[in-house]
Amino acid sequence: MPKMKTHRGLAKRTKITGTGKVKRAKAYKSHILNKKSAKRKRNLRKSGLVADSNMRQVKRMLGIG
Repeated sequence: MPKMKTHRGLAKRTKITGTGKVKRAKAYKSHILNKKSAKRKRNLRKSGLVADSNMRQVKRMLGIG
């Protein structure tokens, strides 16, 4: 059986925290920014975590778990 390959696109977009959670960037920050409020854009700068419901699939794609 060959080794599992890491999903490189996902690996470049995420980081693993010390507790094993997956950190990601928030969506909707790339274009059409003039109709979004400053507060909304500021909050989009912060990082988010992958939801628990997707964690199993994401960790499998990253080859951890």
